[in-house]
Amino acid sequence: MKSLTILIFCCMMTASLSAGIPDSSGPKSESPSDDGVFVKREEASTLVRQRRAGVAAADLSVAQLESLREVCEADLACEHMMDTSGIIAAYTAYYGPVPF
Repeated sequence: MKSLTILIFCCMMTASLSAGIPDSSGPKSESPSDDGVFVKREEASTLVRQRRAGVAAADLSVAQLESLREVCEADLACEHMMDTSGIIAAYTAYYGPVPF
């Protein structure tokens, strides 16, 4: 019984010690962070902001945004996209570039 207890204890110690040590046997290029697949949240939000339509909502006045909203509300699909993606993306997808 003592030998079984000592064996379990040794296995637990080995497992806990090896959990904190990174595996350096494989090449570093297999790491997902090195491949550029994953990016930080700030970098991703900056990229998304840059790729959005050329007109930003901040560039339009309240009256211009309301005008776009009224046009988009006439189409049910555009209205749904307006609720999920924003007025500029919805108007651009259904009616083309913003005329202002």
